[in-house]
Amino acid sequence: MAVPFSVKATVAVCGSGRLPAQELEELAESVGEEIIRAGMNLVTGGLGGVMEAASRGAARARAGGHGDGTIVGILPGQDKGVANPYCDLILPTGLGIARNLLVVQASDAVVIVHGGSGTLSEAAFAWQLGKPVVALTGSGGWAGKLGGQRLDSRRSDSVLGARSAVEAVALVRDELSGLR
Repeated sequence: MAVPFSVKATVAVCGSGRLPAQELEELAESVGEEIIRAGMNLVTGGLGGVMEAASRGAARARAGGHGDGTIVGILPGQDKGVANPYCDLILPTGLGIARNLLVVQASDAVVIVHGGSGTLSEAAFAWQLGKPVVALTGSGGWAGKLGGQRLDSRRSDSVLGARSAVEAVALVRDELSGLR
């Protein structure tokens, strides 16, 4: 699914709302940073954990002059004040967990870091919508289980596994440009 040249690609980063380890926070920051460095936009669920860390990394890359992508947070509730401070555009939905579908729908590809059942739902939505899904396999959670797997028979490909933020974003870039 190639993205039109004139449109900047948007990548969703999905994962745990609460990070169990500092290494996961650093990994999620790196993913956000690499997305901006690659000239893409970032969309998350706008809250804490992986979402905030990826947004922070994206903001850091942009502040360092390494890209100009937009950081979007799509919130489950109606209060913009709960969004992490790195979001440029905050979209409150009032939809609760149903907002997971909007996060995925707003993206061209999805990268998952760790994650529980909410992340699993986002991976499943992306799969059903035909969007590339990349799992950071060393991060544990659902990401650690899904890399290299097919979620069902509706697609012939599999969830792509990556071991680093650089590899994950390179896989996304290749998928979106039709190189894979």
